Amino acid sequence: MLTINKIPIEDTFAEAFPMTAARLIVTAATPAWAQTAGTVVTGYASSVIGCDVEAGIERTLSADETLDGRPGISILMFGFSRDALQKAVVNRVGQCILTCATTACYNGLPPVKSKTIRVGGNLRFFSDGWQISKKLEGRRYWRLPVMDGEFLCEDVFGTIKGVGGGNFLILAANQSAGLAAAEVAVAAIRNVPGAIMPFPGGIVRSGSKVGSKYKKVRASTNDAYCPTLRGQVKSALPAGVNAVYEIVIDGVDQAAVEQAMRVGIRAACTNGVLGITAGNYGGTLGPVHLHLHKLLEAQG
Repeated sequence: MLTINKIPIEDTFAEAFPMTAARLIVTAATPAWAQTAGTVVTGYASSVIGCDVEAGIERTLSADETLDGRPGISILMFGFSRDALQKAVVNRVGQCILTCATTACYNGLPPVKSKTIRVGGNLRFFSDGWQISKKLEGRRYWRLPVMDGEFLCEDVFGTIKGVGGGNFLILAANQSAGLAAAEVAVAAIRNVPGAIMPFPGGIVRSGSKVGSKYKKVRASTNDAYCPTLRGQVKSALPAGVNAVYEIVIDGVDQAAVEQAMRVGIRAACTNGVLGITAGNYGGTLGPVHLHLHKLLEAQG
């Protein structure tokens, strides 16, 4: 049995799946306004079970890292298809970035002609004919007049095939110990480039399984890991476990997800944690299988 700090790591795998990803670089006059824009545009984006995208703030950017020399943030958004991702990104940028004081929005991935989504090129119609196009160093931007000046948005954004659904479960003696471990894991994962945790605060309390007793519901509570259902269902909880938190990770590639899981699991092995496992459905949900023992034993 593999252990970290004497905490057993189950020999299982997290079941993940391909998703289409875009990176948005949002800048503003101050770091606070950039953060405000990022917080709003990534709201209601925890799971594609019920949201149009899964999204999160990847990292903050200093003024010398952005195109316009202003403070900013990097945002990752994930969808199941390029068409669905474009619709969601356009809607979210239009409602949350265009409306936010002093912001601008740029593409953060190399554009490949056949793998792009049009963002500024769709939002320009809001300007009622007053929009202006500008091409610099092969990149086209749209300048939209707004009441504090102009909103600058890049025309097209690159997309890549990322990985969604990387995860691990923290099995804890009680809620406070589990939450403390999850918070430490989230803090560690936030240092991994190319990875986000789309759920609130990076932590999931309502893990799900595929399907439901109700025909119209695609996913339902993961009853095997609900402590209050122990004795009523086929529980997966070892003795003494009374709280479970899940960390879900999306990444620009499998390596980013693996590294995020690696540092997160190691960080989560703290007092009050009785075990670490992962969520899977026997390989039926997604083709990307992230084996806990294999990735923990590998150098990263």
